[in-house]
Amino acid sequence: MTPIVVPGYAAIFVLIFVLLAVNVSRLRNKHKVSIGGGGRVELERAARVHANFAEYVPFAILLLAFMEMQRQSIFIIHVLAIVLLVGRLLHAYGVGGEKDNMTFRALGFLMTLGVLVVAAVFLLVNALRAI
Repeated sequence: MTPIVVPGYAAIFVLIFVLLAVNVSRLRNKHKVSIGGGGRVELERAARVHANFAEYVPFAILLLAFMEMQRQSIFIIHVLAIVLLVGRLLHAYGVGGEKDNMTFRALGFLMTLGVLVVAAVFLLVNALRAI
């Protein structure tokens, strides 16, 4: 089955990724820093938000697409995608400010990990059923 639902979410995540990249680029230009953070905490935080997004979201989207290809519940896929979206936004807010907001940072991270684990379990159970 060709995924229909997950590509829409993937597009939303790509747009967020681009906004995060533009923010990093804007700060690099503002502070005249081409590599690293140049000692600018604002830039270092923005770069980590962008990098962290890039580290987790592709795996989650891939797992969700596999779930959709295996005809898992579209409702569950929507729930997981929305939890991932909210989690990533909370994490970005928690890390991206002048100082850490550990509540939002941790909640966003836990939501992201939760989506990865739940999706992985769904896929593993389905794979074991096929054996």
